[in-house]
Amino acid sequence: MSEHNKLPESYYRLLHELQAVDFVLVELALYLNTHPDDLAAVEQHNAFAVKKQQLKAQFDAEFGPLQQFGNSPVGVPYTWKEAPWPWQV
Repeated sequence: MSEHNKLPESYYRLLHELQAVDFVLVELALYLNTHPDDLAAVEQHNAFAVKKQQLKAQFDAEFGPLQQFGNSPVGVPYTWKEAPWPWQV
């Protein structure tokens, strides 16, 4: 069995949710570049930004740091070097 097959389903679910939220945030940011006074879009953007923070914190707590350079907390031992990294799955 490969290392890839040993990951729990929740790993992929959380990673997929994060990717979906990131997609929405990119699209909303692009929209807001041309519609900066759209209050509903700003509120939606902020709600998704909070959702991203929550999902990222959950992922970090369950599976280790998702990002490097201070964007995710690290533990002891330092686990960033442990595979798989998000782009490997």
